[in-house]
Amino acid sequence: MGASSHASVGQGRLQVAPNRRYLQYADGSPFLYLGDTAWELFHRLNAEEAERYLENRAAKGFTVIQAVVLAERGGLEEPNANGDRALLDDDPARPNEPYFRHVDWIVDRAEALGLVVGMLPTWGRYWKREGQRGAPIFEPENARTYGRFVGARYRDKPIIWILGGDQNVESDEERAVVEAMATGLDEGDGGAHLVTYHPRGPGRSSDVFHDAVWLDFNMIQSSHGAHDHDNGLFVAHDYALQPPKPTVDGEPRYEMLPVGFYFDGTNRHDRFDAYDVRQAAYWALLAGACGHTYGHNSVWQMWAPGREPAIWADVPWYEALDHPGAFDMGLLRRLFEARPWWKLIPDQTLIANGPRTGGAKVRAARAVDGSFLVAYSPRGEPFAIDRSVLGARRVTDTWYDPRYGSAFAVHTGTGTGYQTYTPPTSGRGNDWVLVLEDAEAGLAPVRA
Repeated sequence: MGASSHASVGQGRLQVAPNRRYLQYADGSPFLYLGDTAWELFHRLNAEEAERYLENRAAKGFTVIQAVVLAERGGLEEPNANGDRALLDDDPARPNEPYFRHVDWIVDRAEALGLVVGMLPTWGRYWKREGQRGAPIFEPENARTYGRFVGARYRDKPIIWILGGDQNVESDEERAVVEAMATGLDEGDGGAHLVTYHPRGPGRSSDVFHDAVWLDFNMIQSSHGAHDHDNGLFVAHDYALQPPKPTVDGEPRYEMLPVGFYFDGTNRHDRFDAYDVRQAAYWALLAGACGHTYGHNSVWQMWAPGREPAIWADVPWYEALDHPGAFDMGLLRRLFEARPWWKLIPDQTLIANGPRTGGAKVRAARAVDGSFLVAYSPRGEPFAIDRSVLGARRVTDTWYDPRYGSAFAVHTGTGTGYQTYTPPTSGRGNDWVLVLEDAEAGLAPVRA
């Protein structure tokens, strides 16, 4: 595996880029990881519902769908929407063919829509030894067998393997199970796909597995503990590690999830909104992440009336698909892909003056060739930048509204000296992105 690993898709398979900071197709085209957590997709939706979900996510600009084969919510004992259980007698060595044919169908539809499936072979509760209800079903031997089965089955599909499943390794015994499943995946698909690890939050795959030969890129779970929780700190930690590996926040704060729900179970009225979602996304990307993941409290569990909700979900998943945070992720992709985003390197020294901590913290990154830089002000607070860092004779300034995708060209002038920038509006929910670029670099204007 390692840097040469890849996953099948239209422009060739996915692999780690040569500088080990982002993902790319085999033809060298950069791949922006824009994920959606659909943990219960395989387990709870029928074909018609899955089609509705996938078409919606493709239209909004998502590139990766994160879903679990052996799901968290009754994934063994409860059958899927077709009445089929995942395993016969809860035995990983006896996968139930009708269940996996349904998974096949969803993977095929995702591929047809240009989506990569971030596939978790199992949720962590089924291998975790410590603090779980019931005995785990996985041991090293059957974990390797099961990994080999799913690896071979999806060898030629656009897949990214995600191990872990919201759990951290806390013993040699647990690590042996995870390592065995990684080995099985490699044997099954011949190293055809990238592999990462989804930790429990707040957590980082790099804490245990950064040096594992099978871990192609790191994954963070910055989690759901508070407003203004700076997930960029997680990304910056991973960015500084050697050897370098790409990193992505695979589970940040979810839209419509009660804030800090696991600290205060009664706090169900204060919920994360689209602003919280955007703040996490821009902080992560400008701290050096290779993409980002969105989540919604109703969508991850595919909640609908008549089903017991988890964490006070109260909007049907098919309505939640069109909540504003999901649209905002498409606008983020539009902005970043309008520029060679893969050239960006995080650089907080760009902010000569302005908020450096708290919810208003300004984060910034610059292109390694000096052609442009991007700065994000979460609350519209003013900040100063030394324009000479671009080394350009003339610099063009543009404000981008991440809520509506509107762009406002402000000024083109000489490139030297400090300039204080005051966003058009301020306050919570009034976040703004500033793009400075070399006016002679030949870049197309930032457009709405």
